[in-house]
Amino acid sequence: MQSLTWLPMLALTVLFVIFTAADRVAAIVIAENGEARTVIVVSDNAAPAEKHAAQELASFLKQITGADFEVSASADGGKPRLLVGPAAARLADPRFTTDGLGAEGLIIRTADKDLILAGGRPRGTLYAVYTFLEDHVGCRWWAPGASSIPRKPTLAFDKLDVKYIPPLEYREPFWFSGFDGDWAARNKSNGATPRLEDKHGGKHVIQGFVHTFNGLIPPAKYFKDHPEWFSEIQGKRVEDHSQLCLTHEPMRAELVKNLKDQLRRNPSATMASVSQNDWANNCQCPRCAAVDKEEGSPAGSMIRFVNAVAEEIEKEFPNVAISTLAYQYTRKPPLKVRPRPNVVVWLCSIECSFSKPLTDEINADFRRDIEGWSKICKRLYVWDYTTNFAHYVMPHPNLNVLGPNVKFFADHNVVGLFEQGAYHTNGAEMMELRAWVLAKMLWNPSLDANKLIGEFLAGYYGPAAPHIRAYLDVIHRSVAASGDKLGCFSPPDAKFLSIQTLTDGWEHLQVAKQAAAADDALLLRVQTAQLPVLYTFIIQWDRLRKEAEAANANWPAADTQQPVYDQFMTTAQQIKMTHVAEGRGIDWLKSQVK
Repeated sequence: MQSLTWLPMLALTVLFVIFTAADRVAAIVIAENGEARTVIVVSDNAAPAEKHAAQELASFLKQITGADFEVSASADGGKPRLLVGPAAARLADPRFTTDGLGAEGLIIRTADKDLILAGGRPRGTLYAVYTFLEDHVGCRWWAPGASSIPRKPTLAFDKLDVKYIPPLEYREPFWFSGFDGDWAARNKSNGATPRLEDKHGGKHVIQGFVHTFNGLIPPAKYFKDHPEWFSEIQGKRVEDHSQLCLTHEPMRAELVKNLKDQLRRNPSATMASVSQNDWANNCQCPRCAAVDKEEGSPAGSMIRFVNAVAEEIEKEFPNVAISTLAYQYTRKPPLKVRPRPNVVVWLCSIECSFSKPLTDEINADFRRDIEGWSKICKRLYVWDYTTNFAHYVMPHPNLNVLGPNVKFFADHNVVGLFEQGAYHTNGAEMMELRAWVLAKMLWNPSLDANKLIGEFLAGYYGPAAPHIRAYLDVIHRSVAASGDKLGCFSPPDAKFLSIQTLTDGWEHLQVAKQAAAADDALLLRVQTAQLPVLYTFIIQWDRLRKEAEAANANWPAADTQQPVYDQFMTTAQQIKMTHVAEGRGIDWLKSQVK
């Protein structure tokens, strides 16, 4: 008779296989073969953004799976639940808490057969839903009207356990395409400018925003009777292009009174700007000069003044921070005075070279200043520049520094980032790319910006993406080789904009156009990407023709400006472009055609 001693071992093996298979069973099955297996639960007493989060979740899950998802305040049918918001989360975990999450921290966690999507108020729950859809399902919202939503009739997940608190409290990619409220919320931009509503969890609201001295103490109202309130320049008080005399206490009292009146009329404000006008002429009277000498910088009299204002404002408006600028003549940090906890300092990078990272020697002065401010300021923001204000449409090869610079800021105690771009027109060079990549980096500075750029190009340009990338590489290699300082007012005759660079770039853009020809939406995106080269040819026609002739090189454009201009304008009109520069409408371009 054959021995049966192998039977216990077989039984153990079978049990191991059974338990292993059970471990692989999804913790939650959201949809199966196009049918909903879960119900979305959100409390009747949930905040507006939490209710909107539930509706957004239902809408995108419908697009993803094809299933209709019930949104309910309770779930009595026995289905697994998608629990949206803290109150709903406590149906699965009575001890659930948002303590320590702040306004935007989030939790994504499976609890038995349920999934918790919740966070701090006002925006944490909404961000939990978008993070789930983005990081775990694969949704991408590239630009208003342009997204990639996967199709997955069956959607199931193993255990999830995510907790995230964004390191930056203020995040604003200040680009025209980024002002759409839905795009901003989905990409977690919370700055003052996007059209964010209560359903989006609101946003930061800044009374006055920036450059507010004249708005708080208007020279037209006060100078005649109080010239001593304004800058003394070479022994004379000046009215035109003046700043304020920051050591004059009666003026400060009037400013505080005026600011309180403004804040009473704007109860949603979370911050109020008390900041220098957008020019020089800081006060040189003996008192102001003595403070600045003692502090080693005009930031000394500025921070002392703003601290005094903030102390008075705090008595009536304890939740309103006072913001000011460290800009041009106030950029260097003071030696002695320290900003109060309710003072936000916006350090401005306007003098930097934007094709080089902040760690490069060319940006050493700014780097020293941010290192100084980071040691003394509890709420340090940075006002960074990511466009060419003089020529929105012209090639501006700064993509390689966006990620490293955001990481540098985050590593130096910066808690707010304002990334200023082209803010009042479509058609600015690579606007949608910069807005999206910056939004991702501001939410999580540890991400790889180069990978983000590649991801955006593939999602936004489809089969044309490799050729768009090749064009961008040409421009970026050219600026690196040229030695040009890429400022935010870079000239159109910069060395990197040579005939060879533009010709090589144009060849890649032409191939990109062919690759996108079968899709009208992709084709228009590629034609928009061609505008910077067309623009440069139009406004630098004579120089580029001479360069081509001197090099005996092929001329890649038409023989005259008019057809190039017509091609530019055809696309510009399709995308409703209005400006070619910060202070210059699109009609200006016609004047460049001879």
